[in-house]
Parts: sequence; C-alpha cells; structure tokens
Amino acid sequence: MNIRPSAAIRQNYNEIAELCRKTGEPVYLTKNGEGDLVVMDIESFTRREKMLRLREELLQVEADRMAGIKDVTLDELSDYLDDIIGEE
Repeated sequence: MNIRPSAAIRQNYNEIAELCRKTGEPVYLTKNGEGDLVVMDIESFTRREKMLRLREELLQVEADRMAGIKDVTLDELSDYLDDIIGEE
C-alpha cells in the first residue's frame, strides 16, 4: 500500500503519477495524518470500473437464477462476456 501526505501531490506529482502507472496500484493521500484521497492512473481506474460493473451484473444474474428467472442461454452469456472482456 502506497501512502503519502497530501502535500506530496503538489511537490512530487510526476513521481506519484509514475508510481501509479508502474505499480497499477492506487496511492493513498493523507491530510493531517488521516486518509483523504486516493489517486490512481486512468488505465487502472478504467479496468477496475469495468470489473466492478461486470461483478454487479454477474451478481444480478445469480440473484435472478436463484429466484428461478431464466433470461439468457449459456451461449448468449458467453458471447456477452467475450464482448466485455474484449473491450480492454
């Protein structure tokens, strides 16, 4: 986990940006010793958002399945997942 004081973003922007891009991990910024902001590179953020959306959709599909709702075939689901994964 990368933690830096909030002043570091002003003083060392390039260093923090490079750290985010190199590790793919967020940098946590603190203010007065308390957590304040999270900074991450756009590629990692976009990937994380896609994964969260996919997870939400899969959880909904599973909830529907448990409720007995049949919506799509396995082939349709496979094609859909291929489309999502191929968007990277």
